[in-house]
Amino acid sequence: MNRLARLFKATLLPLLALPCLAQDIEPRRWSHLPIGANFGGLGYAYSSGDITLNPVLRIEDGQFDLDTAAVQYIHSFELFGKSARFDLTQAYQSGTWEGLLDGVPTSVDREGWADTYLRFAVNLIGAPPLAGEEFAAYNAATSCENIVGVGLLMRLPTGEYFDDKLINLGGNRYTFTPQFGWVHNQGKWSTELSGSVTFATDNDEFFRGKSLEEDPYFVGQAHVSYTFRPGLWLTASTGYGLGGESSVNSVPADDPKGNFGWGLSLGIPINRAMGFKLSYIGTRTQEDTGADTDTFSLGFSMMW
Repeated sequence: MNRLARLFKATLLPLLALPCLAQDIEPRRWSHLPIGANFGGLGYAYSSGDITLNPVLRIEDGQFDLDTAAVQYIHSFELFGKSARFDLTQAYQSGTWEGLLDGVPTSVDREGWADTYLRFAVNLIGAPPLAGEEFAAYNAATSCENIVGVGLLMRLPTGEYFDDKLINLGGNRYTFTPQFGWVHNQGKWSTELSGSVTFATDNDEFFRGKSLEEDPYFVGQAHVSYTFRPGLWLTASTGYGLGGESSVNSVPADDPKGNFGWGLSLGIPINRAMGFKLSYIGTRTQEDTGADTDTFSLGFSMMW
């Protein structure tokens, strides 16, 4: 049973930063939006991965599969003469984690609400606050533009969590992720660079009264997009995340994280107000322990 507990602990800790990296590899987050617009979205994602653990634990073939259904709401507005936006994302998840412990199959299932994500962002340079015909005229007349924005992503501890379990859908702690982004639009091409760092509060109910701490986790990313026509676009993305070493009761878990990620996204319009988005995100750990993951997603969005 002690080795089984170590299995779940060693499985969980390397995965803590993976949702951060996947969440961060998101293109077009600094896009110029018309002021006063509302966007609603529905999405589904399937994630799977192979988990690599320390051979001393005698655990092999670690894997996980995770289904995620999510809703998102975005509202754009003017703030002190700048264009700004507010995002709300809520997901429901169902997953299975499994592996071989001394050759014996072991697995655990989870299903329930995930943590809620809130994001606030403002474009400090470029992307003036416009609406209606002024917004359309500006975009039609502007072939070259630079946008600089800052944002804050917050993860709230609203997801399903049990303090006697080592694998949970919710994190039972707050995380705060300041973000910085730069976008260069040139004709139909767009280049986007951004960076972020995630700070997490301690989870004092980690497992049977233990306390979980995590160092800051840094992510840098880049995206290149090509717009074929309004609403129809293709983006190639890459990112790298590092840091986020965990400690349990102030004892380091020896789990440094180094995750390389990449992705492809395709936007497909239905009409001026609705569209689909197809995407793939892959991550590969650059450390001796961690996880290699693949995520496929389909999303629908509408504007009003």
